[in-house]
Amino acid sequence: MAALASSSHKSGASTTTQATMEGQTINTIRPRIVRTYEESMKYINKITPNTWRIEPGYVPSQTVPGIFYINARLETLMLSELQQACSSTGMTGFIPAVQQIANVASLPGIVKGSFAMPDVHSGYGFSIGNVAAFDMNDPNSIVSPGGVGFDINCGVRLLRTNLFYDDVKDVREGLAQSLFDHIPVGVGSKGVIPTSSRDLDDAMEMGMDWSLREGYAWAEDKEHCEEYGRMLQADPRLVSRRAKKRGLPQLGTLGAGNHYCEIQVVDEIHDKWKAGRMGLHKGQVVVMIHSGSRGLGHQVATDALVEMERAMSRDGIVVNDRQLACAKIHSREGQNYLASMSAAANFAWVNRSAMTFLARQTFAKMFNSTPDDLGMEVIYDVSHNIAKVEQHYVEGSLKTLLVHRKGATRAFPPHHPCIPVDYQHTGQPVLVGGTMGTCSYVLSGTQKGMEETFGSTCHGAGRAQSRSKSRRQLSYTDVLDNLSNQGISIRVASPKLVMEEAPESYKDVTEVVNTCHEAGISLKVAKLKPIAVVKVEK
Repeated sequence: MAALASSSHKSGASTTTQATMEGQTINTIRPRIVRTYEESMKYINKITPNTWRIEPGYVPSQTVPGIFYINARLETLMLSELQQACSSTGMTGFIPAVQQIANVASLPGIVKGSFAMPDVHSGYGFSIGNVAAFDMNDPNSIVSPGGVGFDINCGVRLLRTNLFYDDVKDVREGLAQSLFDHIPVGVGSKGVIPTSSRDLDDAMEMGMDWSLREGYAWAEDKEHCEEYGRMLQADPRLVSRRAKKRGLPQLGTLGAGNHYCEIQVVDEIHDKWKAGRMGLHKGQVVVMIHSGSRGLGHQVATDALVEMERAMSRDGIVVNDRQLACAKIHSREGQNYLASMSAAANFAWVNRSAMTFLARQTFAKMFNSTPDDLGMEVIYDVSHNIAKVEQHYVEGSLKTLLVHRKGATRAFPPHHPCIPVDYQHTGQPVLVGGTMGTCSYVLSGTQKGMEETFGSTCHGAGRAQSRSKSRRQLSYTDVLDNLSNQGISIRVASPKLVMEEAPESYKDVTEVVNTCHEAGISLKVAKLKPIAVVKVEK
């Protein structure tokens, strides 16, 4: 491979990245167009009460529209971010979510549109909440790590129990402490699941089949997991030694940031029939686990970005933002990334399975019973940072697409062959985690969502302000007092995380869910209220 050198320079508000290859200078990043807020809004139209459209032409080489879903209450946050970015004349380097959605709409091979869910906010390359699909039969179509995120297969798992609130209200403090003791937390935490290098390779290749083999999962767990807990394209040989080193001690650990394990109670039932099919009843105790692929997934993404910058120069791929580094799907770099991403995704499923095992043991010990007798079955496990090959209709034709979902959840409709038999009539369960101390939701996929958003919906609340701003503006004791007043027990490894993950730092998850429900891309089934939270340190 020819040598690569890169450089960046600013001219006004434009940033250009150049690569030198075989004596030729190749620009891989288009100059950025700076627009005022008023000029930007000429390209952005509200087409329904919950749907906005970014017309092609807003950013260079945009070939399809950008579509984002927000209701009137979320509108101010979305547009004020754009207004603030426009007023800075583009010199800060910050790219608002609206522009990121449009930049994705300019990527080679994209079909139909670049979609963003109501929890959308600015991210790395792709906005968080972005969904984009690329035609597998188009030789120019790309795959981008920015469209998956660094925490590959970050996702949510929901366990039901046959317990009700009255059964746990007097022991919830002890339950919270026991979960905190059993499930390692924090950035540097190490798992209690014995793992050798060979085990790690097997786990990355086999996913939940490894968990089954080792006795950390039940057979029915796999049936209630997206992709049945295993990406078949996974190849551990393509995962770097550094990534494996980071992942080896972390199996069965929560991780950092917004990850958590919560004990929740079913607070409201919105669709009694669907809730019944999912085994959910008012007042019932459930457990929600939110985690991903830890340092292993982060390193896989980092390694791929370096390789893809070289591939862009070789193949003449030009994008609007350096963070949209990508490679053609069928190139060596593209295929290597998909195989290593799949391995990291399998690791994440094994990780959530290990924490499921630990949660089951915690409850069994607390109630002097067994997980089976407590009915601790997996309702479903969803991914919200992943790219997968799927079939969808585009303009009346069935196409094979590589669908990127970053901070967005798959939400397939009733009768889809990729969802379990148990949910063929309800549609796929969608798990939407709230923020620390706020409610979470169970939704179901719809046919309208399948037709509009490639069967995708929201994944959570979505940040409303940065972590640093939250630390400056919120008080640790005030947040804890507020949680205590709501009857929520909390175990957290770091005081600063309490401010960073406080409800005030996020959008209102109920408004996010209501937007999806009103738009018809997913429908409300049940609302869950936390009674105990185990969080991690940053």
